[in-house]
Amino acid sequence: MRRMEPLPGGAGADRTVERWVASWTSMPQVAEPHNLPPAPFTRDALVLADSTLRQTVRVTLAGARVRLRLSNAFGGSPLPVTSATVALPADGRAGISAIRPGSARPVTFSGRGSVRIPVGAHLVSDPVELAVAARSNVSVTLYLAEGQASHRITAHPGSRTTSHLLRGNHVGATALPGATPVEHWYFLSGLEVPAGPGGRVAVLLGDSLTDGRGSTTDGNDRWPDQLVDRLHGYAGTGDVAVANQAAGGNRVLDDGLGPSVLARLDRDVLAQSGVAWLVVFEGVNDIGTADATEAAQRAVTADLITAYDQIVTRAHAHGIRVYGGTLTPFGGNAEYDDRAGLREATRQAVNRWIRDGGRFDAVIDFDRAVRDPANPRHLLPVADTGDHLHLNPAGYRLLADAVPASLFEQ
Repeated sequence: MRRMEPLPGGAGADRTVERWVASWTSMPQVAEPHNLPPAPFTRDALVLADSTLRQTVRVTLAGARVRLRLSNAFGGSPLPVTSATVALPADGRAGISAIRPGSARPVTFSGRGSVRIPVGAHLVSDPVELAVAARSNVSVTLYLAEGQASHRITAHPGSRTTSHLLRGNHVGATALPGATPVEHWYFLSGLEVPAGPGGRVAVLLGDSLTDGRGSTTDGNDRWPDQLVDRLHGYAGTGDVAVANQAAGGNRVLDDGLGPSVLARLDRDVLAQSGVAWLVVFEGVNDIGTADATEAAQRAVTADLITAYDQIVTRAHAHGIRVYGGTLTPFGGNAEYDDRAGLREATRQAVNRWIRDGGRFDAVIDFDRAVRDPANPRHLLPVADTGDHLHLNPAGYRLLADAVPASLFEQ
């Protein structure tokens, strides 16, 4: 049964609209030169001309229909999409180029099979009749006849999922023999499904730890993936969608790899449909990139606390509950750990505020979940990728297990 909601008063107030929610997201950002599609798919001032791009994403909520969000947020020219399809991947696998025979469905935008997305804009597709299961993989295929006439394109480099590129139009092809694999997503920023009676979204704001650096390529074992697996094991949270809005290198205060949290909060959280909860687990990159001086670290401590306070204020204005995640250790990391321990002192000060400041609706103690009790400045050895900052899949399971499912009960 489709969930319909009345429009606000005024002309046409008797009409109703269907409520959709994000079942999967990726944070749009500009593709750095080394993350552009490889040759021959990138050439002088032109990307993906006469090229098919097939990508897989793992949805969190089930739906009898889906619709896509395509983004040209950072494009240097309009993005012309000639045709698109959605399908089920062969054997349900992530990162695979083949699709299940007969499952491909054409995608339209306001009834049009081809569309041109203006610079800085995103478009939402028409609903597509394709049934997807919760926590299953979906294939999205785009064909660009003209290509995008710029080396500035919108992407999500840290996909930890294999995509496939092939010259020519193969949007409906079952297999893509000879395709070039790349571990990036391009142009795709969301997949939505109609909301069930209790369908709500938990958005996770984060950096590389939430984006999944150290997780298994095509394994979907980032901590957000493992969290939704846990939540769907309980009756009270079985219809919660998890939207991963993180990117490696991202910061709360300043732009870096992608806009800062303060700059992207409206786009990545407040503009998403059906958001009930926000988890903020970010700040390590702000601390680690600030100078290792007492003055710089005092400043970043004060600025992070102000930023968290602002995030809570803005989210509460939209009826969203906000949970603060404590920052995890980076002791021994070659770039962030300083000999005098000034950055560690900042991490501790920020964590004290997160735990005791009283601004967050709840606190998720990620620090406690993965720190080494014998050496609390360091990660547990079994959770550490070896760089003393990022986590392996076992470490990400510890983060997922530290999140009380009760925080997301309706």
